[in-house]
Amino acid sequence: MQKFLVTAATAALGLGFAAPAFAQDGPPPAPSGAFDGPRVGVLLGYDKLQPGRGPNSDIDSNRKADGLLYGGDIGYDKDLGQIVIGVEGEVTGSTGKVTNAPTSAAALGYGRVKQGRDLYAGVRVGYKVSPTTLVYAKGGYTNGRLDLTASDGVTQTGQHFNLDGYRVGAGVEEAIGRNTYAKIEYRYSNYGNARLEYANGANTNNFDVDTDRHQIAVGVGYRF
Repeated sequence: MQKFLVTAATAALGLGFAAPAFAQDGPPPAPSGAFDGPRVGVLLGYDKLQPGRGPNSDIDSNRKADGLLYGGDIGYDKDLGQIVIGVEGEVTGSTGKVTNAPTSAAALGYGRVKQGRDLYAGVRVGYKVSPTTLVYAKGGYTNGRLDLTASDGVTQTGQHFNLDGYRVGAGVEEAIGRNTYAKIEYRYSNYGNARLEYANGANTNNFDVDTDRHQIAVGVGYRF
């Protein structure tokens, strides 16, 4: 997985840094307002979900469900000169899962689960270190889903956990041409509330949890 991340990050950012060398054959260089306007992109990277390290947690924090992060994002940025501010949203999925017995809650505190869709909405603030390079921080709300396989020893059912929390992160974005860009970022999420959704549509009240999520993502996109 580490080899994959290094390769993916190098490929994504390498597109941006290598663009000037092929300026005569490729797209025109990015203009001064390279970070202004609506954008849409795709994301790929590493995703790890694990119990939090709170003092009251009785779940081993070394437990984890890690895998491939994939999905897409949209956003709108406003270039204020040296500073760029924006809003963004994401829909992603993950191949991460834990495969303990469905009657056990030992792994992550949720039983046998597979990571499902993850929703994010937030803001970001960036600083242009060059006309085509933006360093930024981000933060906002995230809602994750865990697909659950549960069993009472006789009957096995499929259900969901819905997790609510916050996300913060930081990254670098490089404008490749007039409308395209590549980026790499690290994101940390913490889920503090969860509810169990049953197969018939009913759900429990929210209850307290402490679950951490670490992600490294690379992305490419198009700015309109």
